[in-house]
Amino acid sequence: MDTAQTAAYLRRIGVERPAAPTASALRELHLAHVRSVPFENLSIHLGEEVDLTEQDLLAKVVDRRRGGFCYELNGAFAALLAALGFEVTLLQARVYGDDGLPGIPYDHLALRVRTEDGGDRLADIGFGTHSHLPLDLSERGEQGDPGGTFRIADAPGGDLDVFKDGKPQYVIDQRPRALEDFVSGAWYHRTSPKSHFTQSLVCSLVTETGRVTLGGNKLTVTTGGERDVTELATDTEVLAAYETHFGISLKQVPQVAKPVRVGGR
Repeated sequence: MDTAQTAAYLRRIGVERPAAPTASALRELHLAHVRSVPFENLSIHLGEEVDLTEQDLLAKVVDRRRGGFCYELNGAFAALLAALGFEVTLLQARVYGDDGLPGIPYDHLALRVRTEDGGDRLADIGFGTHSHLPLDLSERGEQGDPGGTFRIADAPGGDLDVFKDGKPQYVIDQRPRALEDFVSGAWYHRTSPKSHFTQSLVCSLVTETGRVTLGGNKLTVTTGGERDVTELATDTEVLAAYETHFGISLKQVPQVAKPVRVGGR
């Protein structure tokens, strides 16, 4: 990222350039990101390509003011953090399913971030309803966060398990990865009928008072512990909701796409 791109990204999330890559600066950037850039899978259902290159990710998140899923959001955030002087490592993780088993390799992209004032943090602005702030990777006790109570635990083989409110979320392989390593995982989640991303629409954003989520034509606004659900009756209302709540301007309403089936199955 050059200086102009970095400045544009910071404007996108409403943050001034930090004076130094400190833990405090990372917290501010992380929180601003989850409040400004939505977690969304609309590209899958609009027939758009998902290209995992730094320039393509920046073009989508910054120039087009869109969101994305983990590969896109954490991939773009990694580029911003590196440009600001943070030491960033891309990590692959496997997401735990309802059966309690981890999913495919490269199921998820998370970030290990080392700050100038010491310590490694787990930064993850691309896992939907996750922590609003970075987590301390060295801490093994509970870590309070506006998004819940989190805990990081050692797992076999040097891996790390991440828990939210006592439930396992994903297991991290701590070996460094490159952005291109995640192409197969992104392809799987864009095409497989077994991926939840091909089965549903989601666009979600943290707010100062809770969260706003648009799933198909169902708009859910959470304030504190209260949830207000509205069924949007027309395409015009759906498109207006994307614009109003997420700053996303679309020409057509996304529709759940039929997944590509491989091998005639």
